[in-house]
Amino acid sequence: MSTAAWSPVSLTVLCAGVGYGHPTRLLADWVTEAVCRSLAAGGARAEVEVLELHRLAVDLAQRSTHDRVSLDLREAIAAVVAADGLVVATPVLAASPSEVFDSFFAALGDEVLCGMPVLLALNIGSRRQPPDLAQVMRRRLASVRADPVPTIVVADPADPADWPAMARSDVARLRACIDRAAAELAVAMRSQRQ
Repeated sequence: MSTAAWSPVSLTVLCAGVGYGHPTRLLADWVTEAVCRSLAAGGARAEVEVLELHRLAVDLAQRSTHDRVSLDLREAIAAVVAADGLVVATPVLAASPSEVFDSFFAALGDEVLCGMPVLLALNIGSRRQPPDLAQVMRRRLASVRADPVPTIVVADPADPADWPAMARSDVARLRACIDRAAAELAVAMRSQRQ
């Protein structure tokens, strides 16, 4: 295999949970590992940058109220815009993503992510998934012209620490969903680079 085949692709992970070790971040990590495996299987190496959106909450509030964009927020936006693909992980309550998720995507503005391949991972915290959840999330991404992969990862119960206690078939289904979405994102990222 040529050295060029192993030129890195850039993967940015947006985590709208409350930090490392929490359910949404753990889900994001599982998905990111699967994407990196899929990229490697296709001959690409991923350079990963993880952005914890809760750390930008104050910056996003200032941008919203005073139209001031901090250096940290500018750098986060630049990392997203420069990426070859995104993993977006967010908790979902009442069929809506976290507030920080909405604020960050509002800060991106229209068409900034035009054609950007995106994998959505949702931590819904309930086995009762709202019937229009996928459409709601796809509309959020459509507003910035991103291109979500067909498979959306939906994890329930909310806490990955409970996943081992789930029925073996449920765990297998979640892992299969993650692997399928990761493969779709890897293909989209590779074609983005060609």
